[in-house]
Amino acid sequence: MSCLALIGRDIRLAFRGGGSTLLALAFFTTVVTLVPLGIGPQPGLLRAIAGGIITVCGVLAALLSFDHLFQADFEDGSLEVLAAGPLSLESLAASKIAAHWLATGFPLLAISPFAAFALELPGNSFIVVLKAVALGTPAVSAVGAVGASLTLAAKRGGLILPLIVLPLLTPVVIFGAGIVRSTLDGVTNGAAFYLAAYSFAAVLLSPFAVAAGLRTNLGA
Repeated sequence: MSCLALIGRDIRLAFRGGGSTLLALAFFTTVVTLVPLGIGPQPGLLRAIAGGIITVCGVLAALLSFDHLFQADFEDGSLEVLAAGPLSLESLAASKIAAHWLATGFPLLAISPFAAFALELPGNSFIVVLKAVALGTPAVSAVGAVGASLTLAAKRGGLILPLIVLPLLTPVVIFGAGIVRSTLDGVTNGAAFYLAAYSFAAVLLSPFAVAAGLRTNLGA
């Protein structure tokens, strides 16, 4: 199976039968909608915390789908077949990460303007929200794949996974919120550069870390 075929297969599975992608999108939309209702009609406060809310909700929404990255294939034996195929484990890992971003990260990117609207951000900040989500979601998919590969064969791996992943995604929350906040305040703080650098490093290095985790769990 080629990388493109594997990516297409995983995307179809993610959307089939109300899969993890739809759950992640529903979670993101629901939380972003409920937060303004809980805080009340305070536009100034909403704008001050909007960046943090959007990035935290995005990370937590993606977290719902990490456990499904390899688990179904591992349980039915498909992962061993794929590992024995022509693709290297690094290529397999990169394909899984790409499929996760296309199935989860890109839809979150597409609905992020709704989050900006719900949090009463000014119209010119929608592009900034898109920028923060676009720069942060690749790192979320990459780091999540590492955690999923490490907890693949663990009992209650879904409970251990957040403990591994969330500390590594702290920079995404900090810099993503910083991008939105700096724009609203009219200042420059370099958050976009740091988030882009973190995402680039995560995407570049994660296939090797994921491959190592898969080798350990598959005994390859």
